[in-house]
Amino acid sequence: MKKSRLGEFQELILMAIIVLKEEAYGNSIQHELETRLEETVSIGAIQTALKRMEANGYVTSVWGEASNVRGGKRKRMYEATPYAVQLLKEMQDVRFKFWQAMPAAIKGTA
Repeated sequence: MKKSRLGEFQELILMAIIVLKEEAYGNSIQHELETRLEETVSIGAIQTALKRMEANGYVTSVWGEASNVRGGKRKRMYEATPYAVQLLKEMQDVRFKFWQAMPAAIKGTA
């Protein structure tokens, strides 16, 4: 059976959601990614990824309350599922093992 894998962008979005906790919605996720990546990230790309991730069981979402700050618009709040958190941990382990196997010159320890 083929294991599920997250794409790099999905992985970054999941990590942003986990870091943001109950404040994870489209614009806050975009801001978190742009701050950490130091580059512009399209909100449309984030929303498309979030829809796919929800369809694949990586995130769940609920509508938040309307606020005056957003002109009465509600926010769709996201949360990572336990399945997604497990996938993130597995990916971290794979990456760690790869880095352990890298030559010292590449790791910067030579």
